[in-house]
Amino acid sequence: MSDWHVYIVRCADRTLYTGVATDVAARVAKHNAGAGAKYTRGRRPVTLVYSEPVGARGMALQRELAIKRLSRQTKLQLIAGRRRSVRSDDTRES
Repeated sequence: MSDWHVYIVRCADRTLYTGVATDVAARVAKHNAGAGAKYTRGRRPVTLVYSEPVGARGMALQRELAIKRLSRQTKLQLIAGRRRSVRSDDTRES
């Protein structure tokens, strides 16, 4: 079983991108080389601001979705370490 991680990078335009990977450093390097997600290609360079080991791929994808559903403010709290959990009732800011 591979160890999957959920990660958040801060893009050059200060937006946040959340993804999953087994090798986070290599994935961030791909983003910065322009070979990562389409979203990050025009927002380089990206900087890793958060990484969390999750276990199996399915669990990582579920956690990624939960984080993506959070408001920006809640994501910033998660990055700062002031928030440990993500609940399904957390909502996005408009």
